[in-house]
Amino acid sequence: MSSTLPASAAVFELAAEDAHAAKPSPAKRPRSGAAVDRLFGWAALSAALLTLALLIGILLSLLAGAWPAIEKYGLGFLTSSVWDPVQDNYGGLVMIYGTLATSLIALLIAVPVSFGIALFLTELSPSWLKRPLGTAIELLAAVPSIVYGMWGLLVFGPILATYVQQPLQKLFAGVPYLGALVSGPPVGIGILSAGIILAIMIIPFIASVMRDVFDVTPALLKESAYGLGSTTWEVVSKVVLPYTKAGVIGGIMLGLGRALGETMAVTFVIGNANQLNSLSLFEAANSITSVLANEFAEAGEGLHQAALMYLGLVLFFITFVVLALSKLLLQRMKKSEGTRT
Repeated sequence: MSSTLPASAAVFELAAEDAHAAKPSPAKRPRSGAAVDRLFGWAALSAALLTLALLIGILLSLLAGAWPAIEKYGLGFLTSSVWDPVQDNYGGLVMIYGTLATSLIALLIAVPVSFGIALFLTELSPSWLKRPLGTAIELLAAVPSIVYGMWGLLVFGPILATYVQQPLQKLFAGVPYLGALVSGPPVGIGILSAGIILAIMIIPFIASVMRDVFDVTPALLKESAYGLGSTTWEVVSKVVLPYTKAGVIGGIMLGLGRALGETMAVTFVIGNANQLNSLSLFEAANSITSVLANEFAEAGEGLHQAALMYLGLVLFFITFVVLALSKLLLQRMKKSEGTRT
């Protein structure tokens, strides 16, 4: 027994030496990692520069197309409500107002609803309901916008006129300001109808992003808050929201971008009127995207087409300003964190 142990140990030592000799030394091993890293860095830089070049190209093309209208109207284009292709006289105030008003209405409706959906799915929903309910909400994003527009025109519009607008007009008849806010023919199309349709369309995007960022909050933080006696609302408002504020604002900006750029659904339900007679929520109006969809194909070369390109440039600028303001808001929120004690 004692004579076999040294022999087996010697065999294992020889095998280990042979295996060690068979492996190439680190110095002799081919090093392809650095070259792959450089190639990956160049590819990523090229993708970023390509995106920047496309953005600059779009901006320059809009400027070139809109230059005749910019030369003739200047900034007065933004404050003029006249849109008369027959007389070749154009102003974009009605379209800008319609775009901003419908997007604001959509955000006012969609953000609280999306927050409630995300809160329910992450904190309150039973486990058996989370997956089917979350999938159903995400499927709403796959519905084509033209379907939303047709549904809004044929189904939702008459319901809004019959059960909302007419009762409100009777209730606020003769009341200053409130009566004007609900005035107009009860046909179910206008700024409010377009804003509600947009809210339905952007809810899946905002709710999905909020749900995902709520889920990344460490469970230890929430359990610690619950252990200290916090309620569900206190955990969400003082733990989850501060931890995920960047993602929440990003989801809201994603929904706002979708609302600003939506075309077909708005075209169906906003009324496509190039005159703004009152500030009623039920007044037929127009938006930048709807007027582009309706008139760009028939617009001849000249001032009409340049005015439409000017509207596209204004929409580009509005989107840029919204994104810039969201970045500034996030930076201020980050700076204010250090001042809290």
